[in-house]
Amino acid sequence: MTTTTTARRRMLNKVPEVTIYFWIIKVLCTTVGETAADFLNQNLGFGLTGTSLVMSVLLIIALIVQFRSRRYSPGVYWVAVVLISIVGTLITDNLTDNVGVSLEVTTAVFAVVLALTFAAWYAAERTLSIHTIHTPRREAFYWLAILFTFALGTAAGDLAAERLGLGYLPSALIFGALIAVVAAAHFVLRAGAVLTFWIAYVLTRPLGASLGDYLSQSPDDGGLGLGTVATSGLFLVTILAFVVYLAVTRRDATPAETSA
Repeated sequence: MTTTTTARRRMLNKVPEVTIYFWIIKVLCTTVGETAADFLNQNLGFGLTGTSLVMSVLLIIALIVQFRSRRYSPGVYWVAVVLISIVGTLITDNLTDNVGVSLEVTTAVFAVVLALTFAAWYAAERTLSIHTIHTPRREAFYWLAILFTFALGTAAGDLAAERLGLGYLPSALIFGALIAVVAAAHFVLRAGAVLTFWIAYVLTRPLGASLGDYLSQSPDDGGLGLGTVATSGLFLVTILAFVVYLAVTRRDATPAETSA
């Protein structure tokens, strides 16, 4: 076995396999991204700018640790996802609240930016598969795409729930139904795994954001009124429980014998 092959197999272990645990934690992370950003911005009085700076610094630190890791670590990986979900939310919030860009425009712009990211990724690597993240460049494309999926999902979710007046729970049900359609397209109609994965990944963001807003916002605004503190705490504890389980069982780790 060559040194290059060994290194690539180790790099594969840095990205989790797509299991039911992956999707559950992903939705939980997107919900935390929405509620935690609101908590830091409003409850702690950081403001959008202050919250954005703090979370961006923490995200950079988390990604440095992730890139330096030699194999997939559930704790490191999902901390990075939680932080990138918060930063992705804040990017959209800054554009809409501080700069005054409409949700229609931000949704369209991030859709284009994400498409360009995928185009550049494919042009450089000839694949968008998350099962072959075995070089630093592919990992960089992977995390950049994830950042833009969160920004796009935030804009699309807010557009549906607030600007179009659908409400938080109906929006969550709509995005959940769209994910079910994508899943059916993959498992029943045999649609491509890579395409359906990324479509579902984008859709889980507005699903999680709508659920987070529904749980945290006041009844007057169409929510249950649990508040951002209780909602964020509940979901963070649940995420921690799943991550500890996966760290112990390694149920979502790529097998060592998987070839590059």
